[in-house]
Amino acid sequence: MSNEKRHISSAFDRDLETIQALVVRMGGMVERAIADAATALETFDDELAEDVRRRDKEIDALDAQVNEEAARLIALRAPAATDLRLVLTVIKISAALERVGDYAKNMAKRSHVLATLPVIDGAGMALRRMAMTVDRMLKDALDSHIQRDAVLANDVRDRDLEVDQMYNALFREFMTYMMEDPRSITACMHLHFIAKNIERMGDHATSIAEQVIYLATGELPEDPRPKGESVPRMNTEGV
Repeated sequence: MSNEKRHISSAFDRDLETIQALVVRMGGMVERAIADAATALETFDDELAEDVRRRDKEIDALDAQVNEEAARLIALRAPAATDLRLVLTVIKISAALERVGDYAKNMAKRSHVLATLPVIDGAGMALRRMAMTVDRMLKDALDSHIQRDAVLANDVRDRDLEVDQMYNALFREFMTYMMEDPRSITACMHLHFIAKNIERMGDHATSIAEQVIYLATGELPEDPRPKGESVPRMNTEGV
């Protein structure tokens, strides 16, 4: 390799490391947002919920910075093949993290409303357990990206089934509550919306894992994701 090509490669690696560091920082913030939003929901902690909502702006700013730095890197270094795939993967991971952060913010928003409604026994604890399952998936998905570990990424992908099963069980439980006591309908609609958001967080963690598999193997998984038994959709518009 000529000195010029070696210099370009080294500069690309440095720039990419800078962007990856932003994504790692962003991932840590999103993991914390999930945990704090789940705690705020279970304990009706308005102050913690507000903190989650405030911090979402920082997550959005990091996502914008990742996109700007990645665009600059592509324009300046003109990466090809594997290098370009790396940059595009980082952009997709950042976008997935930003969406998960939005879902955590939405969960925090609803904790204030739920504090004024009839309590559904065990719902807060069940949702927190589901959220922490997704939080671990997200952490492992990001670790698999840093380590280029396709085995760990596949493990994350398989665990999406557990989240789907939790969601389906909660859906049925909320339906039972609403049929038995109409006074619980509004609370259960909010709780269902939160459960669906957490399930979507799991989908985004899984998509990050699939990007890692793509990086490691050059191909996206061909087999469909393992999914839990589907349940009818509940209309949450306007809730």
